[in-house]
Amino acid sequence: YALKNKNALQKGNYEINSDPTPETLTLYPAFPNPFNPVTTITFDIPLSKEGSQNASLMVYDVKGRAIETLMSKKLSPGSYKIIWYAKNHASSIYFVKLRYGDFIKTQKVLYLK
Repeated sequence: YALKNKNALQKGNYEINSDPTPETLTLYPAFPNPFNPVTTITFDIPLSKEGSQNASLMVYDVKGRAIETLMSKKLSPGSYKIIWYAKNHASSIYFVKLRYGDFIKTQKVLYLK
């Protein structure tokens, strides 16, 4: 119960520490970017009418060649973090591509040694 004013009480429910289900596919900016040699990639997977779908997170070089698959599996709705260790790659611009069902999000990251 909470005191609304001097003469009335107000009833209500509060939900504490709830994690809402994401409504859209979101690929957040990698952090740090530029990086050396580790960056964290964060993304949200929304609730889908089809249920869990295949999701993949891949890294491409500037020529469009796939150089690393960071994740490829069915994911439930929620927020995820993937850490990319790029120590074995050259300093360059790379593209991180998130694919979930028919949706694709891409972002540019810069690896500097």
